[in-house]
Amino acid sequence: MKQIILASTSPRRKELLAEEGVVFECIAADYEEDMTLPLPPPELARHLALGKAQSVAKNKENALVIGADTLISLDGSVFGKPKTKERAREMIRAMNGKSHSIITGYAVIDSDTGKTITKTIETKVFFRKLSEKDIEKYLDVSDALDRAGAYAIQDHGGKMLIDRFEGDYANALGLPVNAVIETLKQFEDSGL
Repeated sequence: MKQIILASTSPRRKELLAEEGVVFECIAADYEEDMTLPLPPPELARHLALGKAQSVAKNKENALVIGADTLISLDGSVFGKPKTKERAREMIRAMNGKSHSIITGYAVIDSDTGKTITKTIETKVFFRKLSEKDIEKYLDVSDALDRAGAYAIQDHGGKMLIDRFEGDYANALGLPVNAVIETLKQFEDSGL
């Protein structure tokens, strides 16, 4: 049976996979993300996920390596994690009263055969119409700098922003775990 490796140290991704009973190891990807590549958002998410998975798979044997990358897409623009509070404010203002997509690209690589499957999952999120005061209150109580698009759907702060969502909730958390498990089952010796 092959070892399953999550090429991530994200607590959210780790928790989602563990909740499904998958036995795996986490290894940080040694990969420099380039959010400026001229690719459509779904392709960019897949490309970044593949890079993360490849960076771990090249040093492992007898393993299935999962890489994932989550980004926000609004009218063709891509939002990753903001580096400053001002950038977080700009992101929230841009999404204010609108819908956007949370896109997670993921890749699974068999480190022995090189077999690779990549996919993207999209969740649509609708923001409430917020006042400037609401936005500032959100930024004061949230961990916006650690979140793609400056928010997390599951946090109290995120609930202040969101009217509703359509699609895979786990995807909005950072890993479409059911889709990932179905993909793992397509590999021999996955143990699933």
